[in-house]
Amino acid sequence: MTVLHPTLSRTLLPAHSRARDLALIVGGAAFVAVLAQGSIPLQPVPLTLQTLGVLLVGAALGWKRAFAALALYVAAGAAGLPVYAGGSSGFLNPAGTGLRASLGYLIGFPFAAALVGFLVERFALDRRFLGTALAMLAGNVVIYLFGLPVLGALTGLEEQALLTAGLTPFLLGDTLKLLLAATLLPGLWAVLRR
Repeated sequence: MTVLHPTLSRTLLPAHSRARDLALIVGGAAFVAVLAQGSIPLQPVPLTLQTLGVLLVGAALGWKRAFAALALYVAAGAAGLPVYAGGSSGFLNPAGTGLRASLGYLIGFPFAAALVGFLVERFALDRRFLGTALAMLAGNVVIYLFGLPVLGALTGLEEQALLTAGLTPFLLGDTLKLLLAATLLPGLWAVLRR
């Protein structure tokens, strides 16, 4: 795919090198890990800022580096580093009672970030409020497309109960995070244009 519009990272750091790409990937994973530590322990899945990080990393790094950054983040947590919400790690429930309810959401993160990165590189959606909001909404949809089916499979919740447990509690927070990103990213581009 031809990149039609540079991302923030490519604009700020135009010199291409493997070392720069690696630093951006590791930095993106670390950024999401830091935001994941701010969480409200809802059940069965906590409310965190990590999805904001996922979507911002997608917009800032572009689809390839964003996918790699979030794959690294998920792999680091799976390997035991305390990078998931509340300093947790691993794919097993912290209580040791099977797979964690957030597993599907975690698996969806690289794909959501890649989609946002693709939309930014292809259509420059991060330059304006509405475009950024649409890109962030698309990324959130991807996270739920992975998260809800896995949550249902792990908990046995039926459709309505699944939506009540795995979607509804997060809609207000996701809306606020979307509005924050839709204000922040075009604002950064406005500063860069000056």
